[in-house]
Amino acid sequence: MTEAVKTVNANVLIEEREGGVLTLRLNRPDRLNALNVELGEALVNALRHAADDNAMRAIVLTGSGRAFCAGGDLGVLRDVRARNAGHELESLVRSGKEISLLLATIPKPVLGSINGPAAGGGANLALGCDFRVASDQASFGESFANLGLYPDFGGTYFLPRLVGPARAAELFYTGEMISASEALRLGIYNRIVPADRLADETRSLAARLAAAPPIAARFVKDRLFGNDRVALERALDQEIERQVECFMSEDCAEGLTAFIEKRLPVFRGK
Repeated sequence: MTEAVKTVNANVLIEEREGGVLTLRLNRPDRLNALNVELGEALVNALRHAADDNAMRAIVLTGSGRAFCAGGDLGVLRDVRARNAGHELESLVRSGKEISLLLATIPKPVLGSINGPAAGGGANLALGCDFRVASDQASFGESFANLGLYPDFGGTYFLPRLVGPARAAELFYTGEMISASEALRLGIYNRIVPADRLADETRSLAARLAAAPPIAARFVKDRLFGNDRVALERALDQEIERQVECFMSEDCAEGLTAFIEKRLPVFRGK
């Protein structure tokens, strides 16, 4: 096996190359790898380059520290909301659209290695991977409702196709975080391993993906995930529009304030 090569992209995304595997590691551990514009752009650029890098036959997406991804950076969201700068949120959600399209259409397998909580946009980032192996310390939650927000990063497209519309509706409406074992039962996570074995399991699975015949793997990927790009893109465009509308509502301001004050929000539909 070739020696691992590691590079850091703008301090927010670590790229590791070993054999035919490219690992993209979200690297904002002090913020639970929460998404901001810088991280979103770094991930877009890394995925674009990976699509054209024939030496990389499989991609792993994971997080640094104790979380996979906590979703949008609430510090950034609070600041943007206080300034009524909805266009700044739109930039982040638009990068989410591009990330989701790249994950679904990149002509090689993508493995999500879910090392900890995956919430909000982070949950949907995980769903954009072809399949997911998770630590027994991981969790999953469509937490947008807790902030008066609408799902983004492709969640409205990916989740119902995995769990069915009724269960997806429950997760969207309640914003509930579910355990790794429940996510496994629902088919969100493909397998769970003890936290101290996740790195080894990920490495083994990724090596098998990289050893697969690339032409056949590309055709399978296109059939399973890229064949309905029009429907995915339509869902992503609707997410951008509705997310910005929700973000500018009084309900979102209340959700963000309630989060800071550690209380339940009182939404009024305004």
